[in-house]
Amino acid sequence: MQDYHEFLSEVLIDEDTLQKRISELAAEINRDYAGQDLILLCILRGGMVFLVDLMRQLDVPHEVDIMAISSYGRNVRESHGNVRLTLDLQLDIRDRNVLLVEDIIDSGNTIAYVLEFLSTRMPRSLRVCSLLDKEERREVVVPIHYRGFTIPDKFVFGYGLDIDEYFRNLPFIGVVDLDKYKQPGSNG
Repeated sequence: MQDYHEFLSEVLIDEDTLQKRISELAAEINRDYAGQDLILLCILRGGMVFLVDLMRQLDVPHEVDIMAISSYGRNVRESHGNVRLTLDLQLDIRDRNVLLVEDIIDSGNTIAYVLEFLSTRMPRSLRVCSLLDKEERREVVVPIHYRGFTIPDKFVFGYGLDIDEYFRNLPFIGVVDLDKYKQPGSNG
């Protein structure tokens, strides 16, 4: 496996900038949900790091649940548009405030699928909090109520986002130089 320094073309968002913005998002959520309870619903796996840092800064009472959705195959760089549920949530969200916590929204297809799916369970409110928004790739209009950063159409990794399931642990968002990156198991 390559060391990420070999294919990191730039640090798009450094750790301090990430943490500052997450604090700001938490303050907005605390204000908007003051006096209410909340379910934070994380889509695995990319959103986990963001979820943990965000919930540590929330003062509003909240429960946490997870879902897993697949729209990417292994070693695939772009969503193929076929979205499927691989792990359903456990909590009953009927008449509850639900905040969907997502790592990145690009085409919008996955989040649109999830929002449609969750709305059939009749939550009181259903909002989206996304750390990253690649709006220039948007194919479907989706509401983003809490947005961390709008980023350019670059392949990013770190801070929960993977490249071939690796490097989620990095404390920053980096950009991959695809000309220098070698997929695991490749001879190139």
